[in-house]
Amino acid sequence: MRQPVSVFVCVLLAAATACSRKQTVEPPVATPTVTFSKNKAAIGSPLKVTYRFEVLPNASIDGDYTVFVHVLDPDGEKLWQDDHPPSVPTSQWKAGQVVEYTRTVFVPNYPYIGEAVVRVGLYNTASGKRLTLNAPEVSRQEYVAGRLQLLPQSENVFLIHKEGWHPQEVDPDDPVTEWQWTKKVGTISFRSPKRDTTFYLEWDARVDLFNPPQQVTVKIGGQPIGTFQADSKHRTLRSFPITAAQFGSAEMAEIAIEVDRAFTPAGGADTRELGIRVFNAFIEPK
Repeated sequence: MRQPVSVFVCVLLAAATACSRKQTVEPPVATPTVTFSKNKAAIGSPLKVTYRFEVLPNASIDGDYTVFVHVLDPDGEKLWQDDHPPSVPTSQWKAGQVVEYTRTVFVPNYPYIGEAVVRVGLYNTASGKRLTLNAPEVSRQEYVAGRLQLLPQSENVFLIHKEGWHPQEVDPDDPVTEWQWTKKVGTISFRSPKRDTTFYLEWDARVDLFNPPQQVTVKIGGQPIGTFQADSKHRTLRSFPITAAQFGSAEMAEIAIEVDRAFTPAGGADTRELGIRVFNAFIEPK
C-alpha cells in the first residue's frame, strides 16, 4: 500500500533532527597529558603522576568539573582509577593557561603485568556532563593521555609485617583497597638495602576519638626518623628519608611505627587495640 507523502516527510524530519543532535559536539577546552616519574612501575610501588591541561583559545567551561582517570589493560579492563578535582577549579581556567600538578598513587595489587593505558576526561559530578578534550578519543569523551609499563611485585623490597599488626582487611566495595591496623607499635622487617632510601607510609586515623590527635613516631633500628600527628580521617601519604648509615651493617633492618595512644572500638564485640590504619608501606632505595 502506498504511504501518504506526509508520513515520509515526518520520517525524514525525525531522522535529520536525530543526526543533527548526534553531530553536535562542543569544541575542545584543553589538551590533556599524563606523565609519570618512571615509565615502569612495579605492583605496590608509589608512582608520581603529573597531570597537565593546556587550556585552548576560546575555551568556555560552565562550572567546576572533576578529572576522571582510568588505568586499563589492553583489553579495556580497568586496573584502577584516580578521579580527583584539579589543582585549579575548571571554572577558573583561562584561555592559554597551563594547569599542571602532581599526585602520588600506589599501583594496586592487580593480577596484570604489561602495558597499561591511561584515559582521562572531565565530568560534572551532578549532571554527568563531560567536556570535549583535544586528544585521541576512545568513547564518550574519554581520551588516551598516557601509557605505563607495569612490572611484577617481586621488583620491590619485600616487607614482613611482624609484631603489632592486625590481619589485612579489604574494602567490600573496592577489592583493590586493602589495609591493616597497627597496634600501639607495629614493626616491619626487610633486607637492608644499605643505601639511601625513602620510606613511604599511607595512613588514616580515627581523629574523632583523640584530642589532641595521636602522635606517631617512625623509628629505624630504634632511632626516630620522623614524627607526625595522626590528624587526618582521609588517606594521607608521608615519606621519610633514611640514610645508608642509619641502616647500619646488619643484613636485616626493622622499622617501627609507634602511636602514643591506641583505642578499642566501641560496642564491646571488637576488643582489638588499634593505632592507625595503614594502606601502604613501601621502601624505595635510591
